[in-house]
Amino acid sequence: MSTDTRVKLLDGALRTLVEQGIAKTSARSVAAAAGVNQALVFYHFGSVDDLLAEACRYATEQRVARYRGRLATITSLGELLAFGREMHQEERDAGHVAVLGQLLAGAQTQPRLAAATAAGLSLWIEEVEKVLVRVLGASPLGEFVDTVGLARAVAASFVGLELYEGVDADGAERALDALEGLGGLVAALDDLGPVAQRAVRHRLRHVARPPRR
Repeated sequence: MSTDTRVKLLDGALRTLVEQGIAKTSARSVAAAAGVNQALVFYHFGSVDDLLAEACRYATEQRVARYRGRLATITSLGELLAFGREMHQEERDAGHVAVLGQLLAGAQTQPRLAAATAAGLSLWIEEVEKVLVRVLGASPLGEFVDTVGLARAVAASFVGLELYEGVDADGAERALDALEGLGGLVAALDDLGPVAQRAVRHRLRHVARPPRR
């Protein structure tokens, strides 16, 4: 029963963030959404901030688990970016983009929530990094790309686009198109023959700064 109550409160917190925003998320509003007594917020989590931090982790783990199998099948950067577009649409329709926006807003002034939100995002970054290591390993660009940094850049780009779309949907769509275009350029390099790939690597060694490890 205790576990059921915790899950109800976590789901209630996420629903409250979507429907009322973080400014109106309180023990009372979360308890009402969960259908339980508000005292149970403090009994199970200690504070509303701690509840929100746990809800962030809980929601992210669920979403990452949902897509992990699909991520494991991706074989190119273009596929990764195309998958990101599909996932963005699904996450927006399910209300998870709104949750992320509210958590990021709260993280600006609440250090505990900032840490929890960063930890949640790191779960996505780890999955993206695995894909990048796999798909760029044989590419002419592989030895010149900091996959750790690139994974964070990809995650940051999609987070930013998810939030930006709320004020400029056409601009966000164009940005996604541009990212997919970059994926196409990488694919074109991968399709070069061995001699051309060696030439590309030779040129890059003279102009590219080695990635940090």
